[in-house]
Order: sequence, then C-alpha cells, then structure tokens
Amino acid sequence: RRTPAPAWLPTAKGEEGDFCLRSSDCAVGLCCARHFWSKICKPVLREGQVCTRHRRKGPHGLEIFQRCQCAEGLACRLQREHGPADTSRLHTCQRH
Repeated sequence: RRTPAPAWLPTAKGEEGDFCLRSSDCAVGLCCARHFWSKICKPVLREGQVCTRHRRKGPHGLEIFQRCQCAEGLACRLQREHGPADTSRLHTCQRH
C-alpha cells in the first residue's frame, strides 16, 4: 500500500517558470535554478548562449539568478573575439 503524495507535490514535471526543488522536478530541457530567493525551472542553455563558468563549488551557490548548464555536447568556454585585443570575459556554450 502506497502513501499518497502530499498535495503540494506536483504530479507532472514542471514547465518553464514553475517552482521546483531539484532539476528532476522539471520537464526535459529544463533545470531547476535559483531565481531571487526561490528556484524555478529554466531552459538548459543552447549553443551560443551566455553561460556561467563555475570555478569549483563555492560562491556560485549564492547567485540569485542562476543559469542552467549547457546542453549535452556543449561546454561553457571563453568566447573568442575577432580582433587584436581579445579582452572579452564572456563565456558561451560551444561544441566540444
């Protein structure tokens, strides 16, 4: 005999913008990321989108607007600028 799920526990996977506790609460193509002081389902990043490169675990946990990871087959890498002074610190999702 199974105990029924609590009423607050969603029975379907969350869509973009729905509240969540972990990424498994969200539909395919979404992850659970912090937005202000709660967590919502946000889209996994696609090629060319700006990403956050995390150096070890630590201060990134304090971000109030987290981004999802890059989609499978992509990595968060420093964007290459076409010019003599490559001073951009912007990271984007790029193919391996």
